[in-house]
Amino acid sequence: MATVIVVGAQWGDEGKGKLVDYLTHKADLVARYQGGHNAGHTVVIQNEKYVLHLIPSGILHKDTICVIGNGVVVEPAALIDEIRGLRDRGIKVGDNLLISKNAHLIMPYHIALDNAGEKMRGKKCIGTTGRGIGPAYVDKMARTGIRVGDLLSPEILKEKISANLRNINFLLKNLYKSGGFNSRKILNEYIGYAKILKKHIADTDLIINNAVAAGKNVLLEGAQGTLLDIDHGTYPYVTSSNSIAGGACTGAGIGPTRITKVLGVVKAYTTRVGSGPLPTELFDSIGEEIRMKGGEFGATTGRPRRCGWLDTVILRHAATVNGLTGIAITKLDILDGLDKIKICTAYRYRGKTYSHFPKESDIFEKCTPVYEEMKGWKGSTLGIGEFNKLPLQAQAYIRRIEELIGVRADIISTGQKRDELILLRDQF
Repeated sequence: MATVIVVGAQWGDEGKGKLVDYLTHKADLVARYQGGHNAGHTVVIQNEKYVLHLIPSGILHKDTICVIGNGVVVEPAALIDEIRGLRDRGIKVGDNLLISKNAHLIMPYHIALDNAGEKMRGKKCIGTTGRGIGPAYVDKMARTGIRVGDLLSPEILKEKISANLRNINFLLKNLYKSGGFNSRKILNEYIGYAKILKKHIADTDLIINNAVAAGKNVLLEGAQGTLLDIDHGTYPYVTSSNSIAGGACTGAGIGPTRITKVLGVVKAYTTRVGSGPLPTELFDSIGEEIRMKGGEFGATTGRPRRCGWLDTVILRHAATVNGLTGIAITKLDILDGLDKIKICTAYRYRGKTYSHFPKESDIFEKCTPVYEEMKGWKGSTLGIGEFNKLPLQAQAYIRRIEELIGVRADIISTGQKRDELILLRDQF
């Protein structure tokens, strides 16, 4: 029996979807614990590509229970579209998918507020996906949010929508100079969603804890990455939830004493989408080569990702705040063929060297990376399944990453497909 958290160790897009899908073959239950449909987890099975936004990657295993936890914000139309899309491709989505009653709903006005707010910020915009994630979490913390369980009580739903729109419509009209919303129209729309989703709504915290108590293997799946965490990321260029491992406890309703392992997913280089500092960003042909070869375009938005060398300063930070017990290194094959590979080992700012992630945003934005250079490798790592069969320089690169962040590599991904990886240590 084991309870394992899979968490992104960078700015998201590390390849968590593939890892969760792979680990699910030994998991009885998989739960998403935070974020919304701004996430995009890609899984490739026998040349078939699946992109999941809300539903845990474990749904591709028919015997696994999949849970959308209370820490997730749910846009019902997006969830229903995802369910239908999977069913159209022959994937079972029935009583194996459960949604927490306490998960908060994204409402149409959240999307309007998200886009209007970004537009007003202009050049200082955060770079959100415009899907209402942030405003939904704002309402959650303001205690005015509407939860999935409210879909089962039309009168309560009606009351909450009407109360919220009195303030929302005033704000939209007077601050953002845009039109408001009709409460009856929203109510009817969400009652329609309730009819489709009601069979999936459950007390998921009880289900998760009962699974743990029964000796089942449980996998907790995060979205985004450590550096996008609302408390421990590069604030204010972050997401609106706790994407670190601790968020799994609050976002799924499970105590920290039940967690057995925390696997940090690390891309073999660094990427970031949207605004915010990225010390190792490459603006040359190598950066463009990595972007194109790695397919570094958002699974949700299609936006090109900014690419740079591996940054072990942020990885040490991720190891600390997540309590990583191991890492999974992904996209190693994208670095095949490079003559030289650089690793950022520290930062410099005004004559001072920083070996740890500086919390002051004005310092972090102006830091310059301190690099260590290693020899690249000419041979291909694509699809290799044993560590000792990797090119020697690739082996040395992985061992150096372990040394610099102080965490061992448990898994190495050598391609997009489910079986293209090297398993060094089992998580269950």
